[in-house]
Amino acid sequence: MTGRRRLGGRWIRRRPLRTRLALAASAAVALVAVGVCAAAFLVIRHQMNRQLNLSLGQTATQQLQRIRDWGPIAGDASCQYPAAACVQIVPADPRKDARGPYALPVSATTREVAAGQHPAYYTDLTVAGRPVRMFTRHLPHKDLALQVALRSDTVDSGVRQAAWALSVVGGAGVLLAAALGYWVSRTGLAPVARLTATAERIAATRDARHRIELPDGPDTHEDEITRLATSFNTMLGELEQSVTAQRRLVADASHELRTPLTALRTNAELLSRADRLTDAQRDRASAALGRQLREVTTLVNDLIELARDEEPQPLVEQVRPAALLEHAVTAAREHWPEITFTSRIDPAAAGTTLPGVPPRLTRLLSNLLDNAAKFSPPGGPVETELVAVPGALELTVRDHGPGIAPEDLPHVFDRFFRAQAARALPGSGLGLAMARQIARAHGAELTAERAPGGGALFRLRMPAG
Repeated sequence: MTGRRRLGGRWIRRRPLRTRLALAASAAVALVAVGVCAAAFLVIRHQMNRQLNLSLGQTATQQLQRIRDWGPIAGDASCQYPAAACVQIVPADPRKDARGPYALPVSATTREVAAGQHPAYYTDLTVAGRPVRMFTRHLPHKDLALQVALRSDTVDSGVRQAAWALSVVGGAGVLLAAALGYWVSRTGLAPVARLTATAERIAATRDARHRIELPDGPDTHEDEITRLATSFNTMLGELEQSVTAQRRLVADASHELRTPLTALRTNAELLSRADRLTDAQRDRASAALGRQLREVTTLVNDLIELARDEEPQPLVEQVRPAALLEHAVTAAREHWPEITFTSRIDPAAAGTTLPGVPPRLTRLLSNLLDNAAKFSPPGGPVETELVAVPGALELTVRDHGPGIAPEDLPHVFDRFFRAQAARALPGSGLGLAMARQIARAHGAELTAERAPGGGALFRLRMPAG
């Protein structure tokens, strides 16, 4: 038996969700239908038997009012008719029995009722081959028992007819339950079926542009399945953007690496024939090779950092943005001696600490300062300011260069993007993209805008507390 149960449970678990839901809904409705029919049958049978008992009681009362001679009488033969009652009077003492034979059976319990030693009772029996129900009660002030019997085959026939009718109704209810279960599973799981088909299509084609069709109209009910489909479509949109960004990153990285790798190979081949070169030519080739190696190393490191979406949690600590800004400005002055860097720190922001990864935040500030210095004219100033605003710290970096063209402003933080004016400048076009990624990883917002009076202004807003 246990093995059969396990096989049955395994078979159900292997069925599709639609089949299992249809079976569950059908079983629930069928159980209710069968339960209602069974309850109705019990109620009908009880009421018909109760009505028969009431008829017996009324007949017994009528006989008591009719009988004048309280002596024992033999039963009549009227029990052979469905609507006629069979009546007889039995004494407690068998020696006082009537002369004729009794039509209804007389037992010891009947004598006890006649003697007043047993309460009235009902019993089912067969008389002359026909089912009857008999009521036996004590006659007041006499040692006699009155027995009244009525044919019960009409009641049995009514009960059987009710059973057949309820069986038909129950069977129809089971069939209707199966149809409703199938309809419920088909209708309720239609979005799930579309979701499954979309997922299978994406897995087969590797194309994340597919979407689940959602019902249109303002009156569409936002149930759990619809919200699931909407969330799945949102996830597909994010996946499509991620795949597109990944492909664009690979294409841009391959394009950016092609030029320095070609130059590296050329200089390496040139140095392999060093015996044919002059000392000056060897020095130039060696310096170019080292410079190109540094560029490739920087580019690869930047790509690795961009591939990381979040900061390592074990490295997060409480940092002071004011101290990081001072350190970054000092390093920028050494790297760009021809640029004048100025910084202003609001006293309210000087002692504020925020959770973050110090090396990453330092890299963010260095990228902003390097970008500002790159576009500033020789001797031009780069102004930095850290102030406290309600609920946040705001850092601004401004240069006085050519500024950002309106058509370039939406793409400033794109990977490998270079404005027309920056094509001849050194760099890989990854510094600002990395800066925004670091800012987002720390819950901050980095934006770019055209500064009043010329130049570019970068604004970093870091939540405080």
